[in-house]
Amino acid sequence: MMTKLKDIATVQMGFSFRSRLEPEQGGDLAVIQMRDLTERGLVQPHLLMTIHSQGINERHFVRRKDLVFRSRGKTTTAAIIDDDEIDRAIVVAPLLRIRVTNDKILPEYLCWFINQPSAQAFLHSRATGTAMVMIGVSILHALEVPVPSLADQNKIIDLALLARREQALMASISIVKKRLTDRDLMYLATHSEPILN
Repeated sequence: MMTKLKDIATVQMGFSFRSRLEPEQGGDLAVIQMRDLTERGLVQPHLLMTIHSQGINERHFVRRKDLVFRSRGKTTTAAIIDDDEIDRAIVVAPLLRIRVTNDKILPEYLCWFINQPSAQAFLHSRATGTAMVMIGVSILHALEVPVPSLADQNKIIDLALLARREQALMASISIVKKRLTDRDLMYLATHSEPILN
């Protein structure tokens, strides 16, 4: 079964500040910016700037399991807020907040799907701008999302996590292998019989 994203989630533009954002001493509200999203699709709570929440409506506040979508730039992927430490925070424009509203969809699954090549191809085919790609709310609303059973969604999430861990391990092994090879080659270079008089 396929459904449009607008039928399973709400999309809200991040909060727009009129002036340059600066950290505020004793701030009670964390601010999620583009730089706070990891390549692995997570929000890093320890890096978030804090400001005073005065004057900011609570409807802008994020919740655990909300998605944060990069709507501009070369990378237009989603990240999930999956940390209990993020309890009072807002998303800053041009980021978009996606909140799942249908209990037949797991937020982790939707995050995974948005980041897949097929979904990315759809979004980019409808994006505006050439030098700076921009994906608006209406484009996200139109994204067709397959809806497998919750059991299958959980399997997809688990397998995707395992695949990511495998890639990280393979990358670590490759780095260690290169260091060992470089060490062996350097030993060979410095301990072989000289051929020059």
